[in-house]
Amino acid sequence: MRSSGSFVQLIRGERNFLLLILCTFMITALTYQTPAIAMWVGFAIAGYSAIANDSIQTLGTFIASNDKTPWWLMWLFVGLIFLATVGYSWIVYDGDVSHQRLQAKGFETAPTSFEYLHIAAPIFLLILTRLRMPVSTTLLLLGCFATTGKGIWAVTLKSIGGYGIGFGVAILIWILFGPLMKRAFTGKAHPGWIIAQWISTGFLWSVWLMQDAANIAVYLPRALSGWEFAGFAGFLFCGLGVLMYMGGEKVQEVVNEKADIFDVRSGTMINLIYGAVLYYFKIVSNIPMSTTWVFIGLLAGREIAIAWRGAGHDQRSILTALKLAGKDLLYVCIGFVVAVILAAVINPVVRDSLF
Repeated sequence: MRSSGSFVQLIRGERNFLLLILCTFMITALTYQTPAIAMWVGFAIAGYSAIANDSIQTLGTFIASNDKTPWWLMWLFVGLIFLATVGYSWIVYDGDVSHQRLQAKGFETAPTSFEYLHIAAPIFLLILTRLRMPVSTTLLLLGCFATTGKGIWAVTLKSIGGYGIGFGVAILIWILFGPLMKRAFTGKAHPGWIIAQWISTGFLWSVWLMQDAANIAVYLPRALSGWEFAGFAGFLFCGLGVLMYMGGEKVQEVVNEKADIFDVRSGTMINLIYGAVLYYFKIVSNIPMSTTWVFIGLLAGREIAIAWRGAGHDQRSILTALKLAGKDLLYVCIGFVVAVILAAVINPVVRDSLF
């Protein structure tokens, strides 16, 4: 009876989410044949789903270690940085909010018509997010609109390389400095660490937006008018408020289960290192990439190095660390497969380049 009651509770808890999914599928069916409306419907679904899934990368440690901070204060902080980042791109790059990610070959042409699955693709991302799976939103959303096979392959190779670099950088840093961090990060953190974490979060959040705003803006014209920019920025600003109010999406648990993650000092270090890696990729080329792969690689390398050096306060074994890293890699690979399959079904260019 207990298991039956738990199942009923689960269904009731997810009822609103299931109704939301049903409504979005219906709205998609009613609007996808009208491009002027469909592009905004696709953008709206993609906007929330992409940020909700990828929030673990940029805002995950921030949310986890500031659970006593008023949600509206965190919303204003990340919301104003969002407006400044996309606003700068819109002004400097003549209406382009993607920091030129959508000027890369294969993505420079805005869609003029949509298939049903073009608009429905981010709904599947919402479902995977609810299942706590970190998914490559870049491959899932941009792959649906790639106009050349080389474009999607370039994104894939850069993303896989990002996992390797994130993993390697984390292994190196936490093997060398993990024990030092363990000794230094004890007791109550100095108030200055709170300021440092907010600054590092702002830096990481801004750099991430430079990479991943393309995933959301791909539905829209490559140069937005003033009113279009207002709609783009206003909707996402409000969506960030919802996310902060909820305390992150279900996928937040990918962050919460990691060693010492609730310590503001650990969160600051992760933000700075991850932000530096993303900034490196930003200046290397304007080819879009999956930041999810970089983040999962970084967490995996950190977890393994901490266990190896005995640098965690909970003294996890290397086997436990490997299991966590393996689970995250499995989930991100499942998300990768789903993204590629959806992109291949929707986009003949991707299908032809794969098969």
